[in-house]
Amino acid sequence: MSVLVAFSVTPIGKGEDVGELVAEAVRVVRESGLPNRTDAMFTTIEGESWDEVLDVVKKAVAAVERRCSRVSLVLKADARAGQGRLDAKVASIERHLAGQGS
Repeated sequence: MSVLVAFSVTPIGKGEDVGELVAEAVRVVRESGLPNRTDAMFTTIEGESWDEVLDVVKKAVAAVERRCSRVSLVLKADARAGQGRLDAKVASIERHLAGQGS
């Protein structure tokens, strides 16, 4: 089983420039050792179980909570057999864009 979780942690009440606080959450994800990717809106992580992935999300939120009393979390998840889907899903889209199909 592979679990992909895309999530966004937003500090509330800290103004518009929250990059430093969000970086604390991303640091936790990167230190987890799980495959991950961060873009402008979400950080996506892949693990072998719900517990493994959600533990990282929980720790990422806690890292922001240490510096901010209110945190918003948006989370989207996909559980499916197989590994390496973090890269495979993007590669599939790129192949289609290049006209190579599946």
